[in-house]
Amino acid sequence: MGKLSRLARARADYLGFLLAHEWPVVLSGVGVLLGAVTILPSAVGIVLSVIALGLGSVTFVRDFRLLRRRWSAYDFSLIAAPFPVADIPPPTAYPNAAYLHIPNRGTALVSDEIDQDLAARALPVEVDEQPYRLPRQLKASAPYVLPVRNRGRLVFNGQVVGMRGDPLPRARGAGSPVTLHRARFFDAQCSNEMCSLRITHRETGEEFDPRRRLLTDAGGRLRTLAESELADVVGISTVAVTTDGVLVLVRQSDRNIASALLLAPSGSGSLEPRDLGDAVTDAGGALQDVLRVGMERELCEETGLRADEIADTRVVGFARWMERGAKPEFFALTRLTVAAADLAGRRLASDERLYSSGLLTVPVDLRALGRELGAGVDLLAASSLPPQLREDGSLPLLVALRAAARWLVRQPENAPDNVADTAGETDAEEPDIRGGETRTLPSP
Repeated sequence: MGKLSRLARARADYLGFLLAHEWPVVLSGVGVLLGAVTILPSAVGIVLSVIALGLGSVTFVRDFRLLRRRWSAYDFSLIAAPFPVADIPPPTAYPNAAYLHIPNRGTALVSDEIDQDLAARALPVEVDEQPYRLPRQLKASAPYVLPVRNRGRLVFNGQVVGMRGDPLPRARGAGSPVTLHRARFFDAQCSNEMCSLRITHRETGEEFDPRRRLLTDAGGRLRTLAESELADVVGISTVAVTTDGVLVLVRQSDRNIASALLLAPSGSGSLEPRDLGDAVTDAGGALQDVLRVGMERELCEETGLRADEIADTRVVGFARWMERGAKPEFFALTRLTVAAADLAGRRLASDERLYSSGLLTVPVDLRALGRELGAGVDLLAASSLPPQLREDGSLPLLVALRAAARWLVRQPENAPDNVADTAGETDAEEPDIRGGETRTLPSP
């Protein structure tokens, strides 16, 4: 029953989203139905009813044929080539920004200055009262974008949170709050995720490149999030360290839309409206507070951890995932109060078991990795990065490790490897993030 209910819910979300954007066809169909019903009970007004039925039928057939023709006029296919970073420079507002390309996994736009400021200064945040609405030019693409992106997977149109504004350092004149907005998952698929598709007109062969049309400004540079018209759903990822000094990772199943079968961070997903809480309404609410709530929620959902087993979470990085429409991604480092062995046999929620193939723990010397990166060594060439992560790590996992490692080496040498948000905040034993064996934990 659980599988059938999830399938029914996914179908209902999909049909509801399409019908909301194709209301003229629905309205014509309702007109035909009402015209037919009017004829049945009485002969009074039968002529007018027949005329109304005829007109409604003609309109419905015309709209349906136009709809079918519009849907079949274009060919949609996934782009396998890397994001064209040479053709789309980063925004000038991003200090010393650079593209980080991980072969076969994706490209991230990163800025060490943004990361440093994000870890050191609370950023004000506000929530737009109006939810996100797809621009007119993107609404028509929904019927053929969704099937290509999802490829038969069970996908629900859940509520998520997008971002309008950039976490720029104070030195760049940033001071106004970062604005968040409520959206739906299909909004993101029909805006940001369009940038992973090649769209070709079947008759003329003309190509529509959504990456250039949706992501670049008049000067050909990547748009800032403040300039974007896309949903820009906020991605959140954290890597968690146990008391015996190893990272907890998640092996994703083939049902995942992004990074299927790869190793994911300990907790990874999208910011949701329930994560907003009081942080955005109270005076002095910070973006980092909202991100921590979402990251720790994802961590508990995907590992079976309890909230009281989390010591602290430090937001340490920001990036934009280029293949996914340059959507914003935030990264954190979480310190746990449990050992790796304590995670064995944890039960996950049924929905999470669809997307997880199990947990494993991997030793990583994050300080050594940070020193190598600081010396100019490429991430994938760093000897401190275990081969398993180099070969199977997803883009969010590798970027999260990069951000965490660089943050750690900026801490005093006598500080513990995973530093709490506030010095002396907890007396729990600090883990040494190194050593040990890679262990695959029993699947929940």
